[in-house]
Amino acid sequence: MLEERESKKSAMNPFQKNESKETFFLPVCTEEVPPRPPSLPKDPPPKICGSNYPLSIAFIVVNEFCERFSYYGMKAVLTLYFLYFLHWSEDTSTSVYHAFNSLCYFTPILGAAIADSWLGKFKTIIYLSLVYVLGHVIKSLGALPILGGHMVHTVLSLVGLSLIALGTGGIKPCVAAFGGDQFEQKHEEERTRYFSVFYLSINAGSLISTFITPMLRGDVQCFGGDCYALAFGVPGFLMVIALVVFAMGSKMYKKTPPEGNILTQVVKCIWFAISNRFKNRSGGITKRQHWLDWAAEKYPKQLIMDVKALTRVLCLYIPLPMFWALLEQQGSRWTLQATRMNGNLGFIVLQPEQMQVLNPFLVLIFIPLFDLGIYRLVSKCGINFSSLRKMAVGMILACLAFAVVAVVEIKINEMAPPQPGPQEIFLQVLNLADDEVKVTVLGDENNSLLAESLKSFQKMPHYSKLHLKTKSKDFHFHLKYHNLSVHTEHSVEEKNWYSLVILEDGKSISSMMFSIMCNNVSILRFVNTLHKEVNISLGTDVPLNVGEDYGVSAYRTMQTGEYPEVHCKTEDDDFSLNLGLLDFGAAYLFVITNSTNQGPQAWKTENIPANKISIAWQLPQYALVTAGEVMFSVTGLEFSYSQAPSSMKSVLQAAWLLTIGVGNFIVLAVAQFSSLVQWAEFILFSFLLLVVCLIFSIMSYYYVPIKPEDIQDPVDKQILHIQRNMINLKTKNTKL
Repeated sequence: MLEERESKKSAMNPFQKNESKETFFLPVCTEEVPPRPPSLPKDPPPKICGSNYPLSIAFIVVNEFCERFSYYGMKAVLTLYFLYFLHWSEDTSTSVYHAFNSLCYFTPILGAAIADSWLGKFKTIIYLSLVYVLGHVIKSLGALPILGGHMVHTVLSLVGLSLIALGTGGIKPCVAAFGGDQFEQKHEEERTRYFSVFYLSINAGSLISTFITPMLRGDVQCFGGDCYALAFGVPGFLMVIALVVFAMGSKMYKKTPPEGNILTQVVKCIWFAISNRFKNRSGGITKRQHWLDWAAEKYPKQLIMDVKALTRVLCLYIPLPMFWALLEQQGSRWTLQATRMNGNLGFIVLQPEQMQVLNPFLVLIFIPLFDLGIYRLVSKCGINFSSLRKMAVGMILACLAFAVVAVVEIKINEMAPPQPGPQEIFLQVLNLADDEVKVTVLGDENNSLLAESLKSFQKMPHYSKLHLKTKSKDFHFHLKYHNLSVHTEHSVEEKNWYSLVILEDGKSISSMMFSIMCNNVSILRFVNTLHKEVNISLGTDVPLNVGEDYGVSAYRTMQTGEYPEVHCKTEDDDFSLNLGLLDFGAAYLFVITNSTNQGPQAWKTENIPANKISIAWQLPQYALVTAGEVMFSVTGLEFSYSQAPSSMKSVLQAAWLLTIGVGNFIVLAVAQFSSLVQWAEFILFSFLLLVVCLIFSIMSYYYVPIKPEDIQDPVDKQILHIQRNMINLKTKNTKL
């Protein structure tokens, strides 16, 4: 998250003041050469409260806040939408999530090319924002349960995400730069402050949306479950507001015409140098000092020198995607880990995806802490903490974060119930008859599930593991009740949990079997022993209907908390049930009975135990990875910009975003093709980044930093030389 905010903040090159050449000539020339403004309006643009800030930037800042709210809000609940709404596996959910992330960081190149070579920044932002809004609309429709089946939801979701990736990536390189275009050259200080406000709006949008949209998803129930349609719809509405606000300031904007894309020139220059060298590979041709010198026949010397400086920095970018591969898993693997933890902190109950809010929150704390505290303290200790060393330390912190994640994952697995493997099922028997029952499995061997008979309204204290020998099987059960022997048959499939419920059937008994859902959310279902259908109001717009005479309801997802009084209704009676505490990750079965004079009661049984590890144990890993992000991302951008010519700043920003996209692609590949258990996958990522960190450290050791004056244009060097002569002359006069 920080990498994008920093790249936007740096879009106008904060590491140099962009002073005009006329400013440099002031010490030796009293005649000012007026700058040539790009398509300025006839009248001066309106200012904010008489200041030097153009009023148009207010529309741009509000637009950015709403757009970032839209993007991060939608992305916060995306993984759980894949997992619980589309019912994809964890690996598939992770892969699609990172494929979407990767696309969001590849499309900025397309947006920059369109803006610089064809439409200009303003029209590019408008047109791609319309695509952005359309993507949100389609994505929200894909979250409506009443709209088609699973295939329709899947297609709508993928189409919507593709349009959102095109929209958010396409406008990413345009908005910040377009805001910088609104300032006059003489108002450089105001422009710098504008980028600070712009950066703050990005943080505010991501911070607020990452906290609010999970509440819209989980706390609001619609269509009988979590309201993903609302969680996607509200960010979509914010994007509509962003587009409307941006369009409102149209008449106030200073709109620069397209001036050509430097990235295209760089690619053509490199391609020509390679192809020209390949054509002239015979031994009789004189070798050139650098392989880029083979482009001298077609491209100017200054461009070739700039590209040489650029390629030196790009070589250091090669190891960087591995860092982003770890950092970007906060919204996928880490969120999936949080679903198997207990979010009740006592003073607040957190949804799993709300832990992501720690990242922007800690970024706002760590940036001044590192800049004003840690870095200065290290400097006073006489340690040369260079930019490349900071980046290496950031990688090490990310390695440690994933080591912590692996430890937490192991602890979760130790506390969690065991999972059935291939050709296995877990079976639990529940006796709802009025007397004890003996249950035996018939097959190759007569295996008694319990050494003793199961008493009335008693369940097995633990699950029994049954082996299938195939992926599915028909099990035959023998039930001994009083002097009766009853034989039943039920079909099962591997890797599932099942409940075998013994029922009264007049003077005899029967049985039914249903699978138990285990998806790390608080869910419940009802068995109704009454002779009347029961409608249960669980705080949603759709009541839960339970049929008469041992009817079984569907599962219903519930919010964690106490439910002392749940309203129920039959055709001739109203009553309330006390469901007690519904805890994180537990699956409950409630049996509605009327065996006492107190009216219908709910007998509660826990099919899947609740999560026991607190979600607060994720705090150390978030603190470590965010500290690593601050040291890596901010420092990396600063170093990159200081090592490249001013004409190559936009190319470096595009390359930086590409490393993030490649990092997401690495996670996609590992999630899709790796067969490791989750904690081992975390260790693998930590080890890979450690290896990459060693390679990066070796590359950094042999890298010779370039001084700023060495990458200036020849004219700028001459100007700087004149300035220094004037300063020296003034110093000598003062001494005389």
